[in-house]
Amino acid sequence: VHLVESGGGLVQPGGSLRLSCAASGFTFVRYDMSWYRQAPGKERELVATITSAGGSTTYADSVKGRFTISRDSAKNTVYLQMNSLKPEDTAVYYCNARLIFNSYWGQGTQVTVSS
Repeated sequence: VHLVESGGGLVQPGGSLRLSCAASGFTFVRYDMSWYRQAPGKERELVATITSAGGSTTYADSVKGRFTISRDSAKNTVYLQMNSLKPEDTAVYYCNARLIFNSYWGQGTQVTVSS
């Protein structure tokens, strides 16, 4: 099983980034996919989830209206479009795949929002 995140980097406040998570080694379409983040000194927190069928999405209150999660089953990839970024969005962002008791994690990608 592999989850490989990409797309992180340094961006100014108000800017945008799109994170990608390429999945392999499991049946992607059966898994709910999520993005988490962890800032220095803080616990990992759930940012957004998209269900296996892609019909339902949920977001943390802190990112509602700014972030959009989506998935492409043809490419086995999940995305996180992040707009209107704030310094408090700075964190390592992790991709997660979950199906009942199975849960897989990527290695993370750093997002830094700073002027």
